[in-house]
Amino acid sequence: MGENTRVSIPQSFIQELLARADVVEIIGRYVQLKKGGANFMGLCPFHAEKSPSFSVSPSKQFYHCFGCGKNGNAIGFLMEHAGMNFVEAVKDLAQQYGMQVPEDDVSPQERARASEQRQKQATLCDVLEKAGDAYKKHLKNSSRAVDYLKGRGLSGEIARQFGLGYAPEGWRTLAGVFPSYDDPLLAESGLVIASIDEDTGEKKRYDRFRDRVMFPIRNVKGECIGFGGRVLDEGTPKYLNSPETPVFSKGRELYGLFEARHALREHGYVLVTEGYMDVVALAQLGFPNAVATLGTACTTDHVQKLFRFTDAVVFSFDGDAAGRRAARKALDGALPYASDVRSVKFLFLPPEHDPDSYIRTFGKDAFARCVAEATPLSRFLIEAARDGCDLGSAEGRAHLASNARPLWSLLPEGALRRQLLGEIAGLVQLNSRELSEVWNGPPTSGQGNARHVGKNYKNNSYQSISGMGYDTELSSNYASRARAVPASRADIAARILLTHMTAWDGLSNEDRSLLCELPAPYGPLFVWLEGQLHEHGAQPWAALREGLREHESEALALRATAGVEVPLAHEPEPGDTAGELRGLLDRMLADRYMRQENEALAANDLERYRRLQYQRLALGKAKSDSAGP
Repeated sequence: MGENTRVSIPQSFIQELLARADVVEIIGRYVQLKKGGANFMGLCPFHAEKSPSFSVSPSKQFYHCFGCGKNGNAIGFLMEHAGMNFVEAVKDLAQQYGMQVPEDDVSPQERARASEQRQKQATLCDVLEKAGDAYKKHLKNSSRAVDYLKGRGLSGEIARQFGLGYAPEGWRTLAGVFPSYDDPLLAESGLVIASIDEDTGEKKRYDRFRDRVMFPIRNVKGECIGFGGRVLDEGTPKYLNSPETPVFSKGRELYGLFEARHALREHGYVLVTEGYMDVVALAQLGFPNAVATLGTACTTDHVQKLFRFTDAVVFSFDGDAAGRRAARKALDGALPYASDVRSVKFLFLPPEHDPDSYIRTFGKDAFARCVAEATPLSRFLIEAARDGCDLGSAEGRAHLASNARPLWSLLPEGALRRQLLGEIAGLVQLNSRELSEVWNGPPTSGQGNARHVGKNYKNNSYQSISGMGYDTELSSNYASRARAVPASRADIAARILLTHMTAWDGLSNEDRSLLCELPAPYGPLFVWLEGQLHEHGAQPWAALREGLREHESEALALRATAGVEVPLAHEPEPGDTAGELRGLLDRMLADRYMRQENEALAANDLERYRRLQYQRLALGKAKSDSAGP
């Protein structure tokens, strides 16, 4: 709700809000905490564990999990746990403590309109919640609807978990639920259809949902924002959704995400299906990490929302032509977020099966194997590009190159993008450079000179940089730009992310956690930067510069970005930037594992020590493998 609202919240208010909020109280509403020394301990809500490793510090107003590394303040917890963006988390926390969120550069009239809109949204959710309660009561009294759900193999427990209900056959059933059936809120919420009879000119009002099993649709905060209704027999349409309203947008919401949010972290991936019944049935059959789009193609907004909860997405579609078309649209939505640290796969079941019927026929383990063997995004991209192309002819190969270009160009910079360039080039019998020239044209002489100048500067700068106490291989791209050379890896990471904000999307949850928990002023800067990305999307350095005024990390940001206040003549290659950042983070992660290993040894926790040592060695091996022979 209100995800696209763009506001600027003063940093001073955020600091006051965090000072007033009690992180123990906030987290204690979601996690059972017990006093353990100076801190409170509990089972981590972000990963499955049997012994508590999740610590909440009342003195530092900070949480940290020693198992998965998640950490942050009260705002960060709401973002991580409930999937809110930065503005939503601030507003939710402020509401809990009776504080009004101020907005910079907003007129009193605009502020009043925004307040009115928030009140309207809250009121509409209350109306929908009341209707949902009525539908649940009707379900208990309808043996026909209960028999239908039992026939689909659903239990009463799973029906209660998802709040399933039943809308009776009558045209004005909701008149017995709401005091005034003419209330405009009933039409605005999508519960009632208001129309005018073309013959008589009379106004007509009647219930939108009639004789249907009702599936409440909830946002990530758990508020009811709409409904999906399924016919009991063979009527049409089979599924009927709430219309677009001030609180409901099909292109941004996912059915079952609120119910699945904990399971996503426990299972490590999300399964995106095609219908409400798939989600509910899968939850009962051992796959509670399923969600569904709401009668529309999967969008980039859907994918972005999913990656707030997990780094792995599996799209599950029927194997027929319609399922392939849906998968193709999902591919377009996923490509901009398919970074090197994320996994996107496509699962195609036989045409005669949906996930529910497949599990009931072949079993849970068989379906789990299908998920594990699902088609990777890279392979599906190639399949989509070569569809209908005769690779035995020059024309067919040229057609493949033409089809692949718009898909490949959507990928973020990184190793996956470069590998696919090489794979596509091989299929069309060109090398990578030749294919790039076909797609983009040959490099101009000016571009070549710029690269030559950059290389000369890098070589001439080697001695002076190597004496500053950090890795020259990590700073080479920025040497030609720096008026003041950064003094640490954290400085270089700040420089990269402030000047190439989109690089943040390519980071894993562990990477973000590592940066945000750094001591001040680094940690607060990265926390602020992540909030800006959630709130406004990627911004140029000039815009970030204005937002950082009077921020506690302003001096660090200015020092790290010295020399980039104006557009640069020789920007580093985006792929080099991503590689440089990856190298930095790998070294920082290795250092953190070493520190944690020492802590584990000091505490005589050998099991944790061995686990950390394994993770550190695996990180080093992955880096060695990626470097090649």
